[in-house]
Amino acid sequence: MEYRGFRDLKVYQLSYLLALEIFEITKVYPKEELYSLTDQIRRSSRSVPANIAEAWRKRKYPKSFVNKLTDSLAEESETEVWLDFSKDLNYIIPEKYKYFIEKYDEVARMLFSMIDNPDKFCH
Repeated sequence: MEYRGFRDLKVYQLSYLLALEIFEITKVYPKEELYSLTDQIRRSSRSVPANIAEAWRKRKYPKSFVNKLTDSLAEESETEVWLDFSKDLNYIIPEKYKYFIEKYDEVARMLFSMIDNPDKFCH
């Protein structure tokens, strides 16, 4: 498949959509969480697609490409931790938690595949 830009990547599209969904669900988080959990989960979820976009611009250098994808993977993992807190503090229902964890697992699998096969993307 020929990619014209990072917006063509399924992993970018999915992680971007998930960040938008995270923003929406966190609108109802308690006010006392605004500068902690709410802010943290919004920032980490947005960093996933942002790092993918940065990686794309660095694809001329495979090691730099992989490094930024690794950053994206770290942000994905951090987002999962904030989702754990959100579930355990009863800010999101178990079904919504399950949905997000399954989708972020899909993002992680795609990132691992890109990290393991940078030559498919780098040139």
